[in-house]
Amino acid sequence: MTPAARLQATIDLLVNMASAPTAAEVAVSSYFRRRRYAGAKDRRAVTGRFFDLLRRRRRLEWWIARAAADGGGAQDRDGDPRRVLIADLCLSDGLGLDGVRALFNGGLYAPPPLTADEESLARSLAGRTFGHADMPAAVALEYPSWLDASLRRLFGDSLAAEMSALNRPASVDLRANSLKGGRGDAAAALARDGIETEPTPFSPVGLRLGGRANLAAAAAYRDGLVEVQDEGSQLIALLTAAGPGMTVVDFCAGGGGKALALAATMANQGRVIAADVSENRLRKTIPRLRRSGATIVETRLLADAWPAENQAIAERLLLDVPCTGSGAWRRDPEAKWRLSRDDVTRFAEQQRRILAAAHRLTKVGGRLVYATCSLLEEENEEQITWFLETHPGFTLLSVADVWAETLPGCCPAAGPYLRLSPAATGTDGFFVAVLQRRHE
Repeated sequence: MTPAARLQATIDLLVNMASAPTAAEVAVSSYFRRRRYAGAKDRRAVTGRFFDLLRRRRRLEWWIARAAADGGGAQDRDGDPRRVLIADLCLSDGLGLDGVRALFNGGLYAPPPLTADEESLARSLAGRTFGHADMPAAVALEYPSWLDASLRRLFGDSLAAEMSALNRPASVDLRANSLKGGRGDAAAALARDGIETEPTPFSPVGLRLGGRANLAAAAAYRDGLVEVQDEGSQLIALLTAAGPGMTVVDFCAGGGGKALALAATMANQGRVIAADVSENRLRKTIPRLRRSGATIVETRLLADAWPAENQAIAERLLLDVPCTGSGAWRRDPEAKWRLSRDDVTRFAEQQRRILAAAHRLTKVGGRLVYATCSLLEEENEEQITWFLETHPGFTLLSVADVWAETLPGCCPAAGPYLRLSPAATGTDGFFVAVLQRRHE
């Protein structure tokens, strides 16, 4: 592909995302599945530009609007992909009008030539950079304006560092499957396939890839020695403190990543019930179970009556509940712009329903571990406060004490809860609370 053809491919991806909103990775995979002629370098270049545009979206739209106000072309129409890309070429690549014209040349597979309005935009933005004194913080740091108060309350003076880290590409972390070998064994096996890793700083079973890798072709992955799992997710499973012989319920199991991790910490002894409302998600767990060698995991499609019919069966109950996913914006930067206030309310209500229904699965003396991949207090601390007020049979444990029981090193949290974030811990954003059932 020529440089111009790569830009047209990027425009196509932006158009596809606008017409059928979906996760960015899904959009990219679907696009290139129908274009197998594209080489690896072309895919990397197009994917890189596409994700960069998503991460710079608010700033690009701000500059387009400012240019229009100053006479530099018409006002943008709903994030027009061509205008967004033109702005990025000027602001990020430093191109002037002639440079943009050379790429929008109307040639084979290239974008059609610039319109008069687009030329005015390029002329207006040439020589400028992204920063500007008039740019609001929510624009400069790329987050929805309606979340400004919540995020400032949460992060305070660390807001800029936290949101900047959340807008950078995420690392790829792996969990060494202790049922098949240790972290050192996994690192050595990956190295034999030319894949370099380093130990994760907190999880004793975690490895972080040093760069791009064809992991699916690696023997360590095919043989179940490693699983892809963010270090934060690994820590949630480890803090569940599931031991051999226990019955553990992973109530919102999804694709089964934490259920696999739980089976490993239990040395494949006991019972792990991976429950979910989606049969499709549970079905995807089956090949992962076979590859991992975990034989104690059973999948269960959830019905409303199941918790009431199985009260006090679990020494450990893991509730990694559905949430806004705001802690995972590194992996899907477009998701923040699809999020609304109503979504936060809807998820918060769903989380309370899950807590109210599922807590009864916990035995007296057992633990309930509540987790989200959300940054928002409405989905985290406020939910735990509500639950403890309405369910006096449970008490909150210090996450630092639980960490000391289960993990090496110092806990990165000082308070009762564990909060992880890209800036603070190098992981996705997670929240964890550990509660113990004292009595009925």
